[in-house]
Amino acid sequence: MRMDHRQAPEEYFRYLGWKTAVIGLTFIGLGLAVVFSLGMGAAKVPVTAVVASLIGQGTDVRVDAIVRGIRLPQALAAAVAGGGLAVAGAVMQAILRNPLGSPFTLGISHAAAFGAAFAVMLGSGFTTSGQGGIPVLSPCTITAAALVASLAASAVIIVISRLRGARPETMILAGVALGALFTAATMFLQFFASDVQLAAMVFWTFGDTGRASWSQVGIMSSVTLVCFLYFWMNSWSYNAIAVGDETARGLGVRVGRIRMTGMFLASLITAVIIAFLGIIGFVGLVIPHMFRRLIGADHRFLLPASLVGGALLLLLSDTAARLILMPHLVPVSVLTAFLGAPTFLWMIIRGQRA
Repeated sequence: MRMDHRQAPEEYFRYLGWKTAVIGLTFIGLGLAVVFSLGMGAAKVPVTAVVASLIGQGTDVRVDAIVRGIRLPQALAAAVAGGGLAVAGAVMQAILRNPLGSPFTLGISHAAAFGAAFAVMLGSGFTTSGQGGIPVLSPCTITAAALVASLAASAVIIVISRLRGARPETMILAGVALGALFTAATMFLQFFASDVQLAAMVFWTFGDTGRASWSQVGIMSSVTLVCFLYFWMNSWSYNAIAVGDETARGLGVRVGRIRMTGMFLASLITAVIIAFLGIIGFVGLVIPHMFRRLIGADHRFLLPASLVGGALLLLLSDTAARLILMPHLVPVSVLTAFLGAPTFLWMIIRGQRA
């Protein structure tokens, strides 16, 4: 006999209400952060002018150019990248049953850095301007090389894991080994690089949301949304895997298939974001931990919370990086590392690991 929902324990509905409230408040905070970010910078724009420009009621052409032409693509790029990296980290931690699982710790970011450095060394990472033949970084070539290298690293991890039975520890060890390998390879290229090539390599590794165009924001958004929908539809399977592989199989979950597909899609999100924006660390590692402490490990709620929370964190970090040394711009990856590393160490010391 089916139980009426009114007979369910009141504590359960309060439990669900708390999770929903956290996600809702974070989403509201994200909306406010977008408006705040669009108004802050070398040229400050009042909130009313920002809102008017966004809804197409602006009367100042200069304000419209600043808000919609310059700052809006950067703000959206930061939000999409933060949300995508956080969701990828949450999924990796779930399918690997390891709190250290993230795009950064699995070596995918290091592979992207190697791909970009390799393109620069081949000379295909530059185009020649018409003014004195000055070499200029070609974003299309660098992006393509970084994307290919990231997906190649992900493919190696998946193949090795499949040969070894898709065990979580196998994926972690393969990622650590690949990270060390790609880091050494990048250093080898830098050792033989010219001054211009070395500067180009270092510039690319600085995560910068300001380099994203509207088309790139659209690609990142599409990939992140499609992958997130898949993750959310399989959230129950991730909950089962978190209990244990044998338990999950007993409940009818195809553990190997879910793990491989999840790893591939999480790597795809990471590869696309890193290829367009450069390396941005710690977002995919810290955000899932923070929300797991707030609302628990139920992935029906943890995944959307990580998506919105990661977007909020990276957007606020990007805004702060723009304002700290104004008019100079600090790469957002520097700020996320300064914030993320101490936060994660504090969580470990407090015993707040998943």
